Amino acid sequence: MPVEYGEFKGNKMIILKRDENDNFPFQFGKGKARLIAENLDAIKAFAEEE
Repeated sequence: MPVEYGEFKGNKMIILKRDENDNFPFQFGKGKARLIAENLDAIKAFAEEE
């Protein structure tokens, strides 16, 4: 999965793409990155649910 970095209103963003041609990437800043990192186990469990 390609990872890029960008900026939005002066804030650094991380941009996650499914592939190079992804028109709707998942992007977020440091605040949400910290929240994701703190809750990674819950996110993984949610992703694995059926």
